[in-house]
Amino acid sequence: MKPIKFLPHIAVMTLGIYLNAVHITSVNAKANEETNTPAWFENKTKDIPAEKLSILDSSLPTSLLGTVDRFYEAMRGKTPKEIEAYLDGMIAVANANKFNPETDMASIPLNTESPFFNSWKVERPASLNPKREPGPIHLSRYVNNRHSGVQTFAGAPLAIYPEDLIAGNVDVAIVGAPLDMGSYYRGQRFGPQAMRTGYYSGGVDMNTMINPSKILSIVDYGDIAIDNMSTEISVRHVRERVKEIAETGAIPFIVGGDHSLEYPDIAGLADVHGKGSFGVVHFDSHYDAGKNYPHWLTHGQPVYRAVKEGHVKAENFIQVGLRGAWPGPEGFEWMRNNGMRYHTMAEVEKKGWETVMKTVISEAREGGKKLFISFDVDVLDPAFVPGTGTPVPGGLTMREAIPIVRALCTENEMVGFEIVELDPLLDSTYRSALNANFIMQACLTGIAMRHQGITEGDYLSELTTEHMQPMAGEKAKAQGLAESIDSQYATPDKR
Repeated sequence: MKPIKFLPHIAVMTLGIYLNAVHITSVNAKANEETNTPAWFENKTKDIPAEKLSILDSSLPTSLLGTVDRFYEAMRGKTPKEIEAYLDGMIAVANANKFNPETDMASIPLNTESPFFNSWKVERPASLNPKREPGPIHLSRYVNNRHSGVQTFAGAPLAIYPEDLIAGNVDVAIVGAPLDMGSYYRGQRFGPQAMRTGYYSGGVDMNTMINPSKILSIVDYGDIAIDNMSTEISVRHVRERVKEIAETGAIPFIVGGDHSLEYPDIAGLADVHGKGSFGVVHFDSHYDAGKNYPHWLTHGQPVYRAVKEGHVKAENFIQVGLRGAWPGPEGFEWMRNNGMRYHTMAEVEKKGWETVMKTVISEAREGGKKLFISFDVDVLDPAFVPGTGTPVPGGLTMREAIPIVRALCTENEMVGFEIVELDPLLDSTYRSALNANFIMQACLTGIAMRHQGITEGDYLSELTTEHMQPMAGEKAKAQGLAESIDSQYATPDKR
């Protein structure tokens, strides 16, 4: 997520709104610059009221001119009266940015008298369905053709109720969450649909020769109902459904949908496993810990909300793949000050991917905590996933992403996994959904490996990595040696 997501009409915005956006993304910027007030400025402003001068303690001076030094330089040629007028302008902008109960609506009141108020999430009573024994349902009449019949995640059977998960002794329940009201770009709601109908439908992982579908009980748990008029209302229901899955002992795999989902997904898991009981590895090109925006929850703020409410401890939160123009210094300082670990693409450039990958895997294992993975597809370079609303060049390749996801899911007890921000409407090819599915497959493979007693994240199958045949030169050498031995013991010519 980038700040631009909250400025869909930036081209026509007023100066005041623009300054507000810059202000939000540069909180404490002035405090971070150790610039003393010049004596000449103090002399010029000695007759200006202190309450007006206090606006200089905000980030507005840097928002206007980039740095505090530039602000003072701009004021050098101005008269005291002109400086006071400039301060008045900044004060007017700051006041205009604030909520005014007389002119602003905090929210549009909902029609609680509507007989359809909860119609978007009302469950179909079981009495309206044909009676059946609880358990997963296969939706194809064919045994070996997963591309026929009704398409499901990983070609898995369908489960509808918690009773189905329990009866099927389900290990992994993949559920769609088609929410995209938490971002500027629309289309993420079609992510689950694209991943179901894509080329991928499960199967063996050639790196490990593990077939998750043969080892794990995997089901498609349908889609969670979403009120796509309200993120705030929808995430409560998402949290309920994630909790419902986790309570059966199955691992929820959530397919989004935008990254607002990270908050209810983590909260729902914390409702079952306990607050602060598991760690999070967050793959993303953006740190998504924004705050102070008019909406409490967007796809740029789930990290802040999850940490602030205590669902996950900051020191157990690891960021991977950050790059681009957001956040600035204040974002990294917030993470540092709260004990978070982060690994940017700048660090990858500096230390190399192998080093960074090993560090992330080691950090995730600390303390033997359970683990949740949040995978925003824009952590991948746009060459691999053009179908996402906020692509940033210079991201991970699939050859980098698959091994680390597989290793994390092998070496840790997983409580959940999510893959979000896939927007198939922005990709005229099938590669975005294809690659998203193979990221999910990597985690399924890791969990299956762990079920088989393999806990080394760097495990690779000998069968597919060693053909056990001699090199061409060695073969020729062996052939020549054999012929030499034969000639020594051959019957002499009789002349």
